[in-house]
Amino acid sequence: MGLLKDKTIAVIYGGRSAEREVSLESGERVAQALMNKGYQVSKIDLYGVDGKQDPVKQLLETSYDFAFIALHGGEGEDGRVQALLDMLEKPYTGSRPLASGFAMDKALTKKFWQGLGIPTPNYLCFTDTPNVDQINEEMSYPLIIKPSREGSTIGISKVHNASELAKALEDAKRYDSDILVEEFVSGPEFTVTIIDDVAYSPIGLKPSEGHELYDYDAKYLSDDTQYLLPCGLSDDLELEVQALALEAYRSLNCEGWGRVDIMQNAEGQFTVLEVNTSPGMTSHSLVPMAAAYAGIDYDALVEMIAEKAWQNFIGAH
Repeated sequence: MGLLKDKTIAVIYGGRSAEREVSLESGERVAQALMNKGYQVSKIDLYGVDGKQDPVKQLLETSYDFAFIALHGGEGEDGRVQALLDMLEKPYTGSRPLASGFAMDKALTKKFWQGLGIPTPNYLCFTDTPNVDQINEEMSYPLIIKPSREGSTIGISKVHNASELAKALEDAKRYDSDILVEEFVSGPEFTVTIIDDVAYSPIGLKPSEGHELYDYDAKYLSDDTQYLLPCGLSDDLELEVQALALEAYRSLNCEGWGRVDIMQNAEGQFTVLEVNTSPGMTSHSLVPMAAAYAGIDYDALVEMIAEKAWQNFIGAH
């Protein structure tokens, strides 16, 4: 019997970020999985349908012992909700506030990784007003333009030449004042699920024709995206990708569970794009896919994430 079976688990989802719709699906599926396993569940749609609910009041007035965070982007992934739960002395899934905030800020993460020698694509970062001249002088097209603190590839664009730059920068600024301009890595993309400090088999990502990038549509809407399991790498290279993912994940002090996105460049070298500390749990999501490949079904996966987090909390207290 799970240690949480006599507790009430609050599934916190929704929020007000650009990833709200994804979070709503993740949260509903997580809640149903927990109920299927016999857990007592309370659902908290943070900020509510109208976006006007007081999140502090919601978390204070709901009765629960433990929180499963199924928020994506915004306050749910940048450490603020985690910090609030810490103040309320409510244990929860996933990384602590500092690690969550660090991983959410792609520019800060990349600067840190460069200092550690963890490979990551070259980049420039701008706050408020991007310097177009600097971009054209120091970077080579094609480029990837993205908000520094957003997820699910929201606001991301591939720019082939200078004439496309202004629109891409404007699109990214709709989601964040900090803009990341990153070199485009031409090569296969992989994602590695990490649960309880164990790296699962990499998934190879192959967007369908019409999608140059593994973007929001390819992630959540398209039924033509190919997910390669096994990923197509040799056993030795799979181990290399898993080791790199764990190194990047641990460097930020992430814990519980997460997902690391990695690309292989034209020279065959692997480079880390980002760490996601609150991955999607939808019907198209990658963490459930990696778990299923390891023989863990969706309900068992959700239970494992929750129970491991609770055990770690008990062990630390």
